[in-house]
Amino acid sequence: MMYGKKLKLPLVGAMLLLPSLAFAEGPDAGNTAWMLVSSALVLVMLPGLALFYGGMVRSKNVLSTSMHIFAAMAIIGVQWVAFGYSLAFGGPGTFIGGLQHLFLGGITPDTLTGTIPTYVFVMFQGMFAIITPALIAGAVAERMKFSTYCVFIFLWATLVYDPLAHWVWGEGGWLLEMGALDFAGGTVVHLSSGISALVLAIFLGKRKGYPQERFFPHNLPMTLLGAGLLWFGWFGFNAGSALSAGGSAALAFTTTQTAAAAGALSWMLVEWLKAGKPSALGAASGVVAGLVVITPAAGFVTPGWALVMGLLAGAVCYGGVMLKHKLGYDDSLDAFGVHGVGGAFGALATGIFATVGATGLLAGNFHQFVVQLIGVVAAGAYAVVVTIGILLLLKVTMGLRVTTDEERMGLDQTAHSESGYNI
Repeated sequence: MMYGKKLKLPLVGAMLLLPSLAFAEGPDAGNTAWMLVSSALVLVMLPGLALFYGGMVRSKNVLSTSMHIFAAMAIIGVQWVAFGYSLAFGGPGTFIGGLQHLFLGGITPDTLTGTIPTYVFVMFQGMFAIITPALIAGAVAERMKFSTYCVFIFLWATLVYDPLAHWVWGEGGWLLEMGALDFAGGTVVHLSSGISALVLAIFLGKRKGYPQERFFPHNLPMTLLGAGLLWFGWFGFNAGSALSAGGSAALAFTTTQTAAAAGALSWMLVEWLKAGKPSALGAASGVVAGLVVITPAAGFVTPGWALVMGLLAGAVCYGGVMLKHKLGYDDSLDAFGVHGVGGAFGALATGIFATVGATGLLAGNFHQFVVQLIGVVAAGAYAVVVTIGILLLLKVTMGLRVTTDEERMGLDQTAHSESGYNI
């Protein structure tokens, strides 16, 4: 009996070892499963964003605002597979990728990116490419021509997002080579979309009656539900950016939750002090502000510093939203105040608080803060210049804004011949 037991253990060990040997060159099953889930979580953020934005507009524009988001899912979903991925990640290149992966050519089920199938990486990054131009919709709600918007996001994704993604994440990208830190898209996603939203809001002009007339959100429970879905999906957005189911993803998950909660708390406290009462819209905005600010830092800071960043995020982004009242532009749903200001602040804060896998200013690395500053200025300036060029072209060819009568009637009816509420 003893002999049999001694014989059985090595055999069992060998049998357990065989599968790992056979698939040693294949993808890691755990990492692949996590990235598939993360990709789906990021996609959930799109209907979440539609609810978040849709609840904040007047009822006559709820469907048109939601269509801005769903149109991005369709248009950029096709653009990404056709050539967007290749431009962003078909390196090497200093400023832009190559064309070797047009229509995902050269990629097979056996092609790996790290330890996951490249197809999974393509889809994960594709969700980022979709949501980034969709964020801009918050600045144009209730007054932009839908046809022009569709062409705009196609051109913007191609000429702004894809190059910026390559700068920061693509092989040979100049900001990547310089050492810029952007774990999940503070610069690439939020700063670029937020500052472009400001440019678009200025080009479009104010909504009729703004600011003399108060435009109240028509369905705040819808907005709160959207904020909850964004919070939920953001775990895939940030923790998925680790590209594995390991400690880095666990850290990013933890810092994301911490900063979101702190951002909501901070915004409520600031609003309480300034306005006398905290609002549901303020709490939802604070959640998103905390999520935006932690995005570039999620895998580089400890939970303690994430708490600090979240608390600062609520106050900083609240101030960013208040800018529109002081400067007089009409950023309908505060895309610049939350995403532009929050993205820039988060990128710079990463250069201050980074202590995990990189060091920032507090750890004595002043150079990292300088690199972050260069990244913010370069990405912001590039997005502004190219966005202006796109808008000048579209203004003379298609026109940017609906007519006064269409705006008064509501874009649900005039652009889509539908009504959000038939009761």
